[in-house]
Amino acid sequence: MTEPAVRQAGQLASVEQVYRALADSTRVRILHLLREGPLCVGDLVSVLGVPQPTASRHLAYLRRSGLVFDERRGQWSFYKLAPADSPFHAKILESLQAAESRQTRVDEVALRALRRAGGCCPQHARSFRKAPKP
Repeated sequence: MTEPAVRQAGQLASVEQVYRALADSTRVRILHLLREGPLCVGDLVSVLGVPQPTASRHLAYLRRSGLVFDERRGQWSFYKLAPADSPFHAKILESLQAAESRQTRVDEVALRALRRAGGCCPQHARSFRKAPKP
């Protein structure tokens, strides 16, 4: 099945690619955290407890699948969930809420604590630009 699922910067991701992106627990944790709003790679590294190259690799996979998009702010990269642009994509985002686990709740607590401390970089105060148009 190669039906297009999610549009990302003019390129379509396949249903299979989206499901492969969801097949890794770290990527699912990242998607859960991004439901709270844009995050920089450093924040994700802190909350997930993974090395920066590992987090960046997972984020690149999610970006290629069309589930997230990024924005550079100086030396920092921020990521945000891509808005649903198809019924399939909307269901995937909806399923994140239903897929909550003990680990995702622990991650959310850690993220709230990190945000109270100001996050890892000074760029958090700026608003995120809108998602690229398909």
